[in-house]
Amino acid sequence: SKFVNDKWMIKNGFLNEVQEHKPWWWNIKVQKLNLSAPLILLPEVSCQKAIEILQEKGYDQAPVVAESGLILGMVTLSNTLSSVLAGNAEFSDPVTKVTYDQFSKIGLEDSLGKLSCILENDHFAIVVHQQMQFNGNGSSFMKQMVFGVVTAMDLLTFVSRNDKK
Repeated sequence: SKFVNDKWMIKNGFLNEVQEHKPWWWNIKVQKLNLSAPLILLPEVSCQKAIEILQEKGYDQAPVVAESGLILGMVTLSNTLSSVLAGNAEFSDPVTKVTYDQFSKIGLEDSLGKLSCILENDHFAIVVHQQMQFNGNGSSFMKQMVFGVVTAMDLLTFVSRNDKK
């Protein structure tokens, strides 16, 4: 059951990371990974254009974000290509037709331990940052900004480069 699974509880923010023998990197913040700025696609980008952009820029995946800032999901090169080749999508379809809408988010202030728990089940996490914005009448609202995409390879690279044996 999920409510007694510590990893599920940590991933969903109901429990702080509890591990008796934490590795040295466990409590380091996600922001220390020095992630590069993500390539972001708008929802109206066609599957054809998404494939071209991802290949040209050397990315395997990219978040799909509406102009409002709403994160719609993640598109991957392999899923886009396989969907088009299988006939489930056309090259002319908007990229939203092949977008994964199940994804995990993690904040810059969250720990690498929490990230590690997420990456045990997910191939990636979208790194987000909350930013306060004000509109014309002076009222404020919080907007989530995509700061990066992090994979297990990013975590492994950080740990191996900074190993404190």
